[in-house]
Amino acid sequence: MRKFSFFIPFLVIAVLSCNTAYQAKSVQYKDYRLTAAAQQNENINVLLKPYSDSVNNSMNGIIAVSEITLEKKQPEGTLGNLLADAMLSTAKQKYNTAVDFSLMNNGGIRLPSLAAGNITRGKVFELAPFDNIIVLQKLNGKTLQELLNHISGKGGWPASGISWQIKDKKAINITVGGAPLNELYTYTMATLDYVANGGDDCVMLRPIPQINNGYLFRDAVIEYFTSINKQGKKISSKIENRVTNVQ
Repeated sequence: MRKFSFFIPFLVIAVLSCNTAYQAKSVQYKDYRLTAAAQQNENINVLLKPYSDSVNNSMNGIIAVSEITLEKKQPEGTLGNLLADAMLSTAKQKYNTAVDFSLMNNGGIRLPSLAAGNITRGKVFELAPFDNIIVLQKLNGKTLQELLNHISGKGGWPASGISWQIKDKKAINITVGGAPLNELYTYTMATLDYVANGGDDCVMLRPIPQINNGYLFRDAVIEYFTSINKQGKKISSKIENRVTNVQ
């Protein structure tokens, strides 16, 4: 009996100690900026060399050749057209379903231009450094009109499979797949998860369910460029009046 009575308090204490919650009162850190002038440790360099060599070989690998210099512009640019085409083409393949059009925010393009000549994998990482995912959303024509009005107020975004004109910061003469916008029709849009989640103030998209298979936009661009290169073709794009300003 004495052993039993002694064991109970010990057990209670053990259980309580295992469930004790600790919360940090403060967090401290110190920044160390690495520059070319920083003192190097040879042992660390030797340790990291196999990894750095592997990364450099991958990033410096040429995946395609651009015929012209592609530029990021509003309301429409050759670089934006190319990337929107890559998104639409990849979305159709990866989701194996009909996709009406693609839209991406202009801020998702992180380089002002892509120079003519060799395109490396690393350059695509500079172009699209964020781990944005291509998602699908089904939205009716009325919501699409609201979205395009919002985009028009921002000066226009890259698009593929859809076109419109901007007048007084509103979208007019909208066509999807060559047909006029129907407010009662349900369209399937490919876009970035950032936009679908309400990024760039696209609040009208937040309530709409997303179809998401986790495929990165950056990987889509690399795959799209690589496929064109395998066909013996060069990367190219042109202005097609997808988004235009009118008086």
